[in-house]
Amino acid sequence: MRDESRHPRHPRQPRPPGKDAPVPKVWTGRATNRMQWVAAVAGAACMALGITLAVDSAWTSGIAALLMAVIGCVAAGLLVLFGTLAFVHVEVTVDDEAMEVRCGHIGVPRRRILLSHVVGADYIPRVTPHEWGGWGYRWRPEKGKAVIVRRGEALILRMDDGRTFTVTVDDAELGVRVIRDRLRPGTPTEPTSA
Repeated sequence: MRDESRHPRHPRQPRPPGKDAPVPKVWTGRATNRMQWVAAVAGAACMALGITLAVDSAWTSGIAALLMAVIGCVAAGLLVLFGTLAFVHVEVTVDDEAMEVRCGHIGVPRRRILLSHVVGADYIPRVTPHEWGGWGYRWRPEKGKAVIVRRGEALILRMDDGRTFTVTVDDAELGVRVIRDRLRPGTPTEPTSA
């Protein structure tokens, strides 16, 4: 007999809606990259080094060298810190009018794309930062623009001017279904539950 105290039953996870299921009125998808915190710690350490140099310096080579070292460490630390914290996670929201992409904890950088300028949306099962030249807000002439926070599934928008926009996000396949549904006017949607 199975010991329930050692192996409790877990409720079944809800299955994702099928391709014929109604889509929600507002869809929100997220993706997170916890590895970015390692780079954020490195940026904070660089800033701490600059502050330590400014406060407790025994340099004899002069004030100019000390100032350049302090300013360099603090500036580099701030750049690394902002660059990594801005892309720790991404949130994508699709409503009746637009798709909005918000990065990081404060939502900057932010991109809002009106669905009236979108001609199509596609699901990509695997995107890697290597394809785009790293994490973050990326631009490649042959591929378009992208927000890449981790490897994995993504959605890609095709604009009416020929440009594309890619974003890595969990449940990207449902996001593509929602966008395609919005591009076909007159399709009823399922209200979201609070």
